[in-house]
Amino acid sequence: MNAQPPNIGQSRPQSRPVIRQLDESAANRIAAGEVVERPASAVKELVENALDAGATRVEIAYADGGKTLIRIRDDGCGMTDADLPLALSRHATSKIDGSDLLNIHTFGFRGEALPSLGAVGRLVITSRAEGFEAAQISVSGGAIGPVKPAALNRGTLVELRDLFFATPARLKFMRTDRAEAQAIADVVKRLAMAEPYVSFTLRDVSGGGDGREVFRADAEQGELFGALAGRLARILGRDFTDNAVAIDADREGIRLTGYAALPTYSRGAAVEQFLFVNGRPVRDKMLIGALRAAYMDFLSRDRHPAAALFLTCDPERVDVNVHPAKAEVRFRESGIPRGLIVTAIRHALAQAGHRASSTVATATLGAFQPEPAQARLDMPPRVYQMDRPSLGAIRTSYAAQAPAFDEAAPVWQAPSARAEAPPPEDRQLQHTPLGAARAQVHENYIIAQTETGMVIVDQHAAHERLVYERLKRQMAEKGIAAQALLIPEIVDLSAGDAALLLEHAEALSRLGLTIEPFGGTAIAVRETPAILGQINAAALLRDVLDELADLGDSQLVLARIDAVLSRMACHGSVRSGRRMQVDEMNALLREMEATPHSGQCNHGRPTYVELKLADIERLFGRT
Repeated sequence: MNAQPPNIGQSRPQSRPVIRQLDESAANRIAAGEVVERPASAVKELVENALDAGATRVEIAYADGGKTLIRIRDDGCGMTDADLPLALSRHATSKIDGSDLLNIHTFGFRGEALPSLGAVGRLVITSRAEGFEAAQISVSGGAIGPVKPAALNRGTLVELRDLFFATPARLKFMRTDRAEAQAIADVVKRLAMAEPYVSFTLRDVSGGGDGREVFRADAEQGELFGALAGRLARILGRDFTDNAVAIDADREGIRLTGYAALPTYSRGAAVEQFLFVNGRPVRDKMLIGALRAAYMDFLSRDRHPAAALFLTCDPERVDVNVHPAKAEVRFRESGIPRGLIVTAIRHALAQAGHRASSTVATATLGAFQPEPAQARLDMPPRVYQMDRPSLGAIRTSYAAQAPAFDEAAPVWQAPSARAEAPPPEDRQLQHTPLGAARAQVHENYIIAQTETGMVIVDQHAAHERLVYERLKRQMAEKGIAAQALLIPEIVDLSAGDAALLLEHAEALSRLGLTIEPFGGTAIAVRETPAILGQINAAALLRDVLDELADLGDSQLVLARIDAVLSRMACHGSVRSGRRMQVDEMNALLREMEATPHSGQCNHGRPTYVELKLADIERLFGRT
């Protein structure tokens, strides 16, 4: 006799179940399970309330990763004593009137955050509106207390203690205090990016008192791009803003602004990708896919781009009421924002030309090994005296060290002949971005001198990128040649997959992949891209379907074509080990300066490293 799995067929009720109306406390705890996932979720909801209230300064404090205390103070418009009880009622909000759920201009609009927090923790709200006295209300485990007079200058102070004490089972799913604190910091930083003109302070008060300042961002001044750059530099570091290009583009009423990092400033994980829609931080799969597609031609699969992008559009064109946490959005015309992100970033990267990340030079300098430590600890450190000598001292030194007979010119007499000056065209080349070629070492690396330092170029990687860009231009001008199949390949799919593929048939046809319906749910593949040679059409279609289901669009066919062009460029470029003449090296440098994306090879690695003279002198102790 086969054993039956437990609970199968055993949970059917013996009598008709009775439908009951849940009490308000249970309903709030259920709602809290959706809205308040962890302490960081509570911080997000409360800080968003402060921003919706027009705050210009927000102070956040937490203890034990937010599990025992979360305190938010702002200088917003505040609430009156009559508003406080209503604020703790479910679906009570000042953000919308309920007539139009698409025309939303605020962070919050559901009216669920405060009652949900009060249902699972001990919540105290103190607030004062202009022209009114301060008032305070408390709620513990869903039980609301009376409104009391309080002392507060302006704005609102919210204290949430013992989060999830009313639902202790949720505490078992909390991570360590450090992990929860990191999640809180991430939430605050994202909101700080969205509001560069607002001051934010985040403190850890686990030890009592004023605690430790974790993050601080004072309000930025000036125009939008300057303020945003200052805020991003404070949060992500100066390296990001120094190695990012500004984005400002619009298409059909949707505007995209922000900063996208150069491909050579890539990351091993998607930790520096920040996307905002109408100022709201989101983690939308479609937008992340568009960002990845924009860098598809510049990064290998194990590297991830860094960017902070802000999409702005009419609120009625995007639905933010998709998920309780409001982290996902749905666009009415999803192709417009996706295409805008891809084209705007690619255009900005093309405008950057041959530019490569400055962090490459920093990493190169860091790779130099310092002098070994002194053998004996009691020995004083070695002192260098390496001031740059004057031209006269150099000439005198040369004369003193030059071999000569005793009856020759008197000792210490400076030579009258001057060193031969470089030709005028060579001096002009030094003023170009990549300088004048001086040498080739190990038959692969070109050493060039610039006005402010030196450049080391990987000749094979650089020429590979140049050939690749040339092949892409030729393909764009002449189109992608299609190869007709002698016998069309028939692929059986599900009805949904077949319909999805046929929706994108026109776009696939432009890439040389021609498909058409073949009766029922079958698809006939008539033509394939000639450059791909003989391929498995059925496997290709299923891979395209996977991308369409995951991202709503597919760049797979284009990616495979680009991969073939990349291999062709690799085989057709200057090989490592080939000796090059000075004219050839200079011609390569000039073509790099004129070709977009030449700062990185086809896999996202840098094609050159620039070292400033000041950094080189520091290596030798001259500064």
